[in-house]
This record gives sequence, structure tokens and C-alpha cells, in this order.
Amino acid sequence: EPEGRSMPFGQVVIGPPGSGKTTYCDALISLFSKVAIVNLDPANDVTPYEAAVNLRELVDLADVMEKLHLGPNGGLLYCIDFLWKNMDWLREKLQPFQDHYILFDCPGQTELYMHNTTMRNIVTMIQKWDYRITAIHLVDSYYCSSPSTYVSSVLLSLSTMLHLELPHINVLSKIDLIEKHGRLNFDLEFFTDVQDLTYLNDHLDAEPFGAKYAKLSRVFCELIEDFSLVSFATLNIMDKHSVYNLLKAIDKSNGYIFGGLTAGNDAIMALTAGDTSWQYEKLGDVRERFITDVPDEEWESEEEDNQQQQQQQPPTPTGRFFVSDQELCDFASK
Repeated sequence: EPEGRSMPFGQVVIGPPGSGKTTYCDALISLFSKVAIVNLDPANDVTPYEAAVNLRELVDLADVMEKLHLGPNGGLLYCIDFLWKNMDWLREKLQPFQDHYILFDCPGQTELYMHNTTMRNIVTMIQKWDYRITAIHLVDSYYCSSPSTYVSSVLLSLSTMLHLELPHINVLSKIDLIEKHGRLNFDLEFFTDVQDLTYLNDHLDAEPFGAKYAKLSRVFCELIEDFSLVSFATLNIMDKHSVYNLLKAIDKSNGYIFGGLTAGNDAIMALTAGDTSWQYEKLGDVRERFITDVPDEEWESEEEDNQQQQQQQPPTPTGRFFVSDQELCDFASK
């Protein structure tokens, strides 16, 4: 890097509506000495933070919908296309914040990250301006409560990763509410590691919606496992330790942890002696605080009920657990 030239770092915060993107950006303000939030959502007219750069100054969604007679989604796509055609405006607005950590608070409409190329063009251009950015894809942990919605969320995460082509971290947000709608069918590691999704088959068949599209869901599961790219970190925005653990992963992905590109920088050597804890250990606190642990008495009670049901079943001639060998021989002689 030429002397005196800055190399800004940042995050592109994306995810479905209601996943906690704006709350996440607001929470990070207190963690950096210099941070600037760029609001790229033209529909977000009320934010808890003061945006350093606001897309609404360039184009307003309400005005676009009124003048062009477009709906919310069509108007949003127009606004993002308008930003792409006016990237000089964004670059000029970012100039005063070259020494800041940048957070791009993005819209939640999935069309922008599935088949529309404008958002990918925008982040690619930002990278060409020498910004070191990572995509942070927030997914509400509520979707883990249903196998069909979980598969959809993982598929969306995979599609977004392949579409944006950025260093990427998927996050299960609101992890403190993960069992608000009922006990999970599997351990937390099953949902964070995204491995062997065939275990979902029986649960998909038990759902009214899942049973109808069971074959399609199985194909999606096979597709996800073939790519083997998706995994999730966890986030409780009210817990500073949870936020710090997520930031460690983000700093590694965008290079912020390595410090400046100066001679004698020993950050890479320090990284080798960094966090070496296993994923199971990292999720231990989350598991203990927010995941219901089935008491031993409950397991024993269920086992006793099963044994009583087996004892109540009438013996059958071919049941090796119900008749003796002598009885079986006597029966066969008849």
C-alpha cells in the first residue's frame, strides 16, 4: 500500500426483513472508536442510529412509488438500480470516512441477492475502491423451529453466498429466542453445522406443508450438502460476549484482525496462538442459557412408558422376546 493511503474495512449487513440488521448495526456503534453506518435501504426512514450516508438523500422509495406507480418491491429495485448508476455519489459521500469502520445496512428483499445482479455490482465496485468488506447474513433463529423453513433459510444463505461472491458469514440472530415457539427437534450443533440434512426427512413428512413438498425439500437438502458451504454462527445482540465472538470471525474474514499492511506487523503470528476452542465449546454458553435440557427423569419416564406398552402387547409365535425357544418348538410341531 502506498504511504498515507487508507484501507477501510467494513461489513455488508444483509438478511430477510425482521432479522435484526438495523439493530445489529446500532449495537456495533459502541464497539468501535470510529464507525460510520451507510443506510442503503431507501424504505428505512426511521433508524435508531444517525446514518453517515443515507441513500434516501439520493432517492426516496415513497417518491418513486408515487411518481412511477410501482409497488414496494418494484420501487426498491428501481432505487438500487438508480444507486448503481450514481456510484460516484456514494464514493464522494464515503470520502470523509476513510479512517472509519464502515457498516452497510442493506435492504432485506431477497430478490436483490437471488437473481438481480445490481447489488452484486455495487459490492464489487466498493471492493474496487479498496474496501475490505464481509457479507454478514442474518437469519432469524425462529426458522429453526420448523424443518421446512430451516431448509428454505439455508437455501437462501447458499444462494446469497454464491451470488454476492464476498467473504461471507451466516448468523442465526435472536438466538435467545430460539425456543420461543417450541423445543428444537435436534441439538443446536445440527442447525449451526448444517450437516447430514437427511435427518430432517421424517420431520418434513410430519408437517402439512413439508409433506406436500417432501420430494422437493429432499432435493434441496441434497443440493445444500453437495455444495457444503453453509454454516451458522450465533448472535444474541444483548450479550456482549456473543457479539465479540461473532466479531472475531468477521475480523478474520475481512482481514481486520491482521492490522495494517506495515513492515514488522506480527498480527499473523499472533493469530496462530489465538482462539482454538471447538465449535461445541463455543456453543456451550448458548446451549446452557437458551436450549431446553430434557431432564433425566423425563427420559426415564418415557422409557418406562415404552416398556409398559411392550408388556401389554400380546405375545406372537415369531417374537423372540416374548416366547421361549421351547414354546417356539411346541408351536412349530403343531
